[in-house]
Amino acid sequence: MSKYTDIGVEKHGHVGLIEIRRPPLNFFNVSLINQIADALEEFDRDVEIRASVLAAQGRAFCAGADFSDPAEPQEERPRADPASNLPINHLYVQAVRIFRNKKPIVAAVHGAAIGGGLGLAVSADFRVTCPEARFAANFTKLGFHPGFGLTATLPELVGKNNAELIFYTSRRISGEDATKMGLANICVPRDQVRAEAMKLANEIAECSPLGLISTRATMRAGLADRVLAATNHELAEQTKLRATEDFKEGVQATAERRIANFKGR
Repeated sequence: MSKYTDIGVEKHGHVGLIEIRRPPLNFFNVSLINQIADALEEFDRDVEIRASVLAAQGRAFCAGADFSDPAEPQEERPRADPASNLPINHLYVQAVRIFRNKKPIVAAVHGAAIGGGLGLAVSADFRVTCPEARFAANFTKLGFHPGFGLTATLPELVGKNNAELIFYTSRRISGEDATKMGLANICVPRDQVRAEAMKLANEIAECSPLGLISTRATMRAGLADRVLAATNHELAEQTKLRATEDFKEGVQATAERRIANFKGR
């Protein structure tokens, strides 16, 4: 397990635990998403693991990408992923790997899940949260386009119109409201989030492992391919918008905690 630098990986009986360790806000990069995908694939190969919990240290579950940091350099000789034609270490290639895992995941969302962090939370089968948590797809407030497959995954959870409301307003949704609209499954006091997530994962793990894998494959049939198609489109839109004045203004305004002065260019 020592190969992981940004996450902790543990086994608790038939439940695997992945803990994001980039506190306090757990901003993600390609390496972090790659490590989570690697850990989930490791759980898939472990016949003792039947379900997993994705949790995090710090104040936030995952506050998304840190736009103040320069983009990570690509590998010198990146291998192309044949399905997407993206470098193999590109963020969205690694994200799709998460959606291809075979066993149920419960996300313990004890704090903010913002932008791509919301996409990561939504990649799980279930979400346990608390009233203090905040869920937001804040892309349009940044002058940006949603990513991490959210244009495919979010409508499936909350319905098309609720997804549009979340995207178009960039509003932050409390854990209680997220539970009411189906974005989260269980809402408990903050100090109980991880324990409740483990409880749910253990309940799942009491079931037949072969039955679980078979049933989940049926219920999530085609999901990873839909996410792949979505991320291909999202990346194209994000690439265009990243070059605009509005994107620069949106990032700066967010960092300065003020309303952006968008110009539409």
